[in-house]
Amino acid sequence: MKTKIMSVCLLCSIVFVLGGLSLQAGEKGWNPPKLEQEGGWTLVVFPDPQQYTSQQNFPILEMMMNWLVDNKANLNIQQIVCMGDMVNQNRNSKQWNYSSRAFAMLDGVYPYALCTGNHDYGGPKATADSRETSFNLFYPSDRNPAWKGVLVTMGKNTFGQETLENAVYETALPNGKLFVVISIPFAPTDESLAWAKNIADQKKYDSALVAVITHDYMLPDARKNALDETKSYKLQKEGGASGQEIWDKLLFRSKNIRMLFCGHHAGNDNHQDCTGFRVDKNAAGKPVYQMVYDAQAMGGGFGGNGGDGWLRLVEFSKDMKPVKVTTFSPLYAISPSTRHMAWERAPYNQFEFDIAY
Repeated sequence: MKTKIMSVCLLCSIVFVLGGLSLQAGEKGWNPPKLEQEGGWTLVVFPDPQQYTSQQNFPILEMMMNWLVDNKANLNIQQIVCMGDMVNQNRNSKQWNYSSRAFAMLDGVYPYALCTGNHDYGGPKATADSRETSFNLFYPSDRNPAWKGVLVTMGKNTFGQETLENAVYETALPNGKLFVVISIPFAPTDESLAWAKNIADQKKYDSALVAVITHDYMLPDARKNALDETKSYKLQKEGGASGQEIWDKLLFRSKNIRMLFCGHHAGNDNHQDCTGFRVDKNAAGKPVYQMVYDAQAMGGGFGGNGGDGWLRLVEFSKDMKPVKVTTFSPLYAISPSTRHMAWERAPYNQFEFDIAY
């Protein structure tokens, strides 16, 4: 009971400080996030939340969700994409409840898009040793009112069910373009990749900005941003695609997919091993912008505080030239004594690129 009271008190303190954040925004050395480009909008990349789904770390996850709700208008946030590993252990119902409670704060506010990670699959002894998952019990397609008109279709999983494991989200942007997110699961099968390609290649998406989200695809900057060719999990060895195969079978062959976001790979308290970015041309000669971001091992390594509250903010200008990428922690931002650390300024965590058409 004492631990629960402490967690509630911590959360109350976080919410209190967030409420007064704008009053202290003028403090020396502190610049809160804001749109830098007229007519711009923001995509938030939410790194693997698995380590936050414990009683100890859950208040940080709640604080991050509160921050996202409070800053929707300020940053013109149009979409949030989560990189999978919604929990640390698929068979742990307490973790699924923590995960669901956190994202419930976004229900009706954001049409967030999710993908499944290796930790969201499998039995009691190993991750991703089967396609068994509790994801669909806690994230059914009718749970979020904000998905109405945005969640446009779903594909079938291994068991023949249409679920959010394979899903398409459409968002009408301020510049009149359509932003399309196609979610595919960890270790996608050939059937899943073919489904995603057929969706992306539709004529109505020829002028849209189409992005894929999946859990495991590429390695971070510390490992040279290479596509992940390993097959370390049973699901991958039984026909699930590696990162290289996702490129070969889906991204390279698709004329309309222009972006990919993924997670999965991180390093203990090492920012450079949490993030990576690369650009390759598809078969149509168009650049495809690929980004990995997974901060789960920041803040004490794996099993630490869950990731120090880090979020990836991707700001698109009206004409998408440039796209500005920044890395921000609402956790550091809540206190005057730590606000100077709320932005991660290394070049791999703060950079720009243009989307070429």
